[in-house]
Amino acid sequence: MGRRDGLGPAERRRALERLRASSGRPLDVLVVGGGVVGAGSALDAAHRGLEVGLIERTDLAAGTSSRSSRLAHGGLRYLEQGQFRLVHEALAERGLLAEVLAPHLVAPLDFILPLTHPLQRPYLGAGVALYETLSRLGGHALHTGRPRLLSGQRLAQLAPGLAVDQLAGALTFTDAQIDDARHTLAAARTAAGLGAAIVAGAALTGLVRRRGRVVGVHATIDDGTAEVTIHARTIVLALGPWTTAVLDRLLPSTTGAGVSAARVRRSRGSHILVPRHAIDLRTAVIARTPVSVLFLLPWRDHWIIGTTDLDDDGPLDDVRATTGEVAYLLDQANRWLTTPLTAADVVGSYAGIRPLIAATDADTTALSREHAIAVPAPGLVVVSGGKYTTYRVMAEDAVDAAVRELGFLGIRGIPASRTASLPLTGAVDFAATAQRRLGIAQRFGVAPEVVDHLLRRHGDRTEDVLSLTVADPSLAERLDPTARYLRAEVVHAAQQEGARSVADVLERRTRLAVETRDAGSSLADDVAALLAPTLGWDEDQVRAQARAYQERHSTAALV
Repeated sequence: MGRRDGLGPAERRRALERLRASSGRPLDVLVVGGGVVGAGSALDAAHRGLEVGLIERTDLAAGTSSRSSRLAHGGLRYLEQGQFRLVHEALAERGLLAEVLAPHLVAPLDFILPLTHPLQRPYLGAGVALYETLSRLGGHALHTGRPRLLSGQRLAQLAPGLAVDQLAGALTFTDAQIDDARHTLAAARTAAGLGAAIVAGAALTGLVRRRGRVVGVHATIDDGTAEVTIHARTIVLALGPWTTAVLDRLLPSTTGAGVSAARVRRSRGSHILVPRHAIDLRTAVIARTPVSVLFLLPWRDHWIIGTTDLDDDGPLDDVRATTGEVAYLLDQANRWLTTPLTAADVVGSYAGIRPLIAATDADTTALSREHAIAVPAPGLVVVSGGKYTTYRVMAEDAVDAAVRELGFLGIRGIPASRTASLPLTGAVDFAATAQRRLGIAQRFGVAPEVVDHLLRRHGDRTEDVLSLTVADPSLAERLDPTARYLRAEVVHAAQQEGARSVADVLERRTRLAVETRDAGSSLADDVAALLAPTLGWDEDQVRAQARAYQERHSTAALV
């Protein structure tokens, strides 16, 4: 039996039945888009007691929400732009994520900020001090040490691989790291546990209107093999970088402030991964570049190096870091490192699109990370812009707008948002489960390090994953000998986490698509075979699924 918040095949069938039944019993809110804001909106609405559905064209977190720098942060650089309210809001949300919502997926991360000139000390020092102060104003604060100026000796200890001879010192501060794709999944599962009908593989094709009001959508299911009309009293579009294109398609003749406010401008942020041994640092680094900032971020067995900030007008379904962007990131990293990196060090790369509010013609680096809520037509709410860390506030604002639309229909008395105190799937008993880590390891016959790995990905659902190894001990083996993911996690991904393809597993439920030099292609056959029993694939389908993944990534692997 699956859990109430499971997203396996049986749960998907029931959710699809609910959407089909909406012609006679409309949903209160239908969310379109399965990124973090869409999942957060479905969760917020369901937690208020509304009947909720969510459709996603491909997979949960398939777009920007699995392609971030994996930071839950306030945005230190936004202080320079005077965006104090945004920074404070994001820092408050960072504290909530780490302390309440998803402590299993969010952890403090120490940074150093190199100084290249003595005059930077008072200016940047004041900025870092303000950043820390804002994080402690109200609500939950991430447990951090006070920022401080490092001596040359201490800097050499923390960052032996940093070219300290060109530095005038460094400042320290603490931010947080988040597993973005798994966090989005946790939000979606929590929404499902509250009754939201979540269906991935459902593509929006049109709007249903009645007397000038949007009352539903048309969608195709499973790559167009079936069609469904979903009726809902309000529709929330949470489409990220797809917002402008979809609005132009759905509302081609509509103009005005509602549509204009919802439009986004796309900025591409690219990243590369190199092995942990390639950079000799004990802490993350944030440094200035000529146009943006450089991050050197420890991520499990790798370093993530990012990011770019470039206008993007390319295809959204296959966003990749270009060869030039990889070279740029290597060049920027090598400005600070004693041992230069080369292209041979790059294990993988990825790129995501920031959906920035399209308010001006300024460079994307100067555009705000604020978000906007628009109602371009009665019954239709659009949420756009924003940044990952503030997803919960964006979702709350979007659902507040949907509640106002419901009020026009005479539906009142809906409570305000309460998601600030709602732990996500995996977080409820995380602390207690972590305290039992040695007993769990002994019970299932695995090393404590295996339990630690699962705790940081599945939280209090760790034993759900390990229980699969009882009937099949081979599932306790690593999926790839160079990475920590277990074969059991693939089966669990299909049974409970909504994985429906090899790509869902290798790109989002794990990160092997960017953590292996062949983009995980050599693992595709094994992953397909592990998914097959749950998803009902025969041998021909297993081969076809593996081959489809390998063909898709044949030009993406970095060797």
